[in-house]
Amino acid sequence: MSQQEQQRRTCDAFRSTALSTYELWLRYFSLGGNAGEEEVDAYLYSSLLLPAFERDMLALAVNEYIADQPPPPRAPYSGRKGPPAV
Repeated sequence: MSQQEQQRRTCDAFRSTALSTYELWLRYFSLGGNAGEEEVDAYLYSSLLLPAFERDMLALAVNEYIADQPPPPRAPYSGRKGPPAV
């Protein structure tokens, strides 16, 4: 995957969350990321490319946040035997 594709997909994943840039940066930094908050912000807005390790740590921070979120509510069935046949 190209650097730009990884950046685009990480940014898309980040934008699907309720995280602020600062909150993401804190998560990323606590995992061992080395870029400053301003660099992370620039990366998220496609103004800066980061080295592979930093990109991967940022992706990890976003993915861990997403994995920690409760699943969205699901619509219940009536209680018959399983979902309706389609």
